[in-house]
Amino acid sequence: MLMELRQLEYFVAVADEANFTRAAERVHISQSGVSAQLRQLERELGAKLIDRSTRTATLTAAGVAAVGPARAALHAAALVRQAVDDVNQLMRGRVVVAMVTACTVAPLFDALAAFHLAHPGVEITLCEDSSDRMIEQVRAGLVDLALVGCAEEPPTDLESLTIVSEGLVALVPGGHALAKRRKVALAEVVAHPLVCLPPGTGIRTVFDRSCAARGLHPTVALEASAPDAVVDLARRGLGVAILSESMAMRPDHHLARVPLTGVTVPAILALIWKHSPNPAVLELVRHCAATFTIPSVPARNF
Repeated sequence: MLMELRQLEYFVAVADEANFTRAAERVHISQSGVSAQLRQLERELGAKLIDRSTRTATLTAAGVAAVGPARAALHAAALVRQAVDDVNQLMRGRVVVAMVTACTVAPLFDALAAFHLAHPGVEITLCEDSSDRMIEQVRAGLVDLALVGCAEEPPTDLESLTIVSEGLVALVPGGHALAKRRKVALAEVVAHPLVCLPPGTGIRTVFDRSCAARGLHPTVALEASAPDAVVDLARRGLGVAILSESMAMRPDHHLARVPLTGVTVPAILALIWKHSPNPAVLELVRHCAATFTIPSVPARNF
C-alpha cells in the first residue's frame, strides 16, 4: 500500500470542511489536486471515503471509520518531526518579543540576532509598549517575552531575569543650583520643575512611589517617552531630568549628573515570561542571559 501522509491530510481537510473548495484552500493546493489524491487513496483502500453526490462532501461509512485513524496518523507524524527537531535543536513557530517604546538595548538585539541565526525556523515578532501594559500582555499570553522596567522587583507571578537594579539620578545644566552637588536628596529635587518619563515606565513608578513614601508632591513640568528627549529638555533648562543611573551613563559636557538619595526602591530592568513557555522562549531567554552583562547594562529606556 502506497498511502501517503499528504493524502490523509487532504482527507481530514475534506472531512472537516465538508467542501472540496474550502479543503483545497486549507491545504494550499488546487481543488482538482485534492480530488485526485483522494481518489487515489480510495483506490488503494478499496472503498469510497467521501460521498460526492451532493454539494456537501460527507463521509461514507468507510470514511467515518477511517477519519479517526487518519487524524492519529497525522498526529503521530507530527510527534516524529518534533522528536527529531528536539534532538537536532531545531525549533519552529513564532516568538513575540516586546520592549518599551523608544528602547535601545543593544544586548537584546544581539540576543535576537544570535537566536535567529541558531534557529531560523522560528519567526520573531518585535513590538513596543509601556512596561505596565507589557506585563499584562505577558500574563494574557499575547507576548512571549518582554523587557520591562519596574520598581523594586519583577512581577512574582511571572518568570523573570533581572538585568539591572539601580538608583535614580538628576541631570541639570552646568549653571544649575544642584550642578556642583555630589548627591542630592529627593526632597530637594522636587522643589524644582522636573522632566520625567511618562507614567507606566519603571523609572517613573520608582520616582512616584519614592515621593509618595515621603509625602512629597513633585511638579512634573514636561514628560517625554524617550530618555534622549528627557535629556535634551533638561539641557535646554526646561527642568531637572530624572533618569536611572544607566540611562545617564553617556557623557554630556552640558549636564551634571547628580545621584539621588531618599529613593525607596531600586529601578529594575528585567526580562519576563510566563511559567512553562514553549521551548523557543526558553532558548531565547538563554541567548539573552548570555548577551546581557549582569548586573549592569547600558539601558536607554525602561
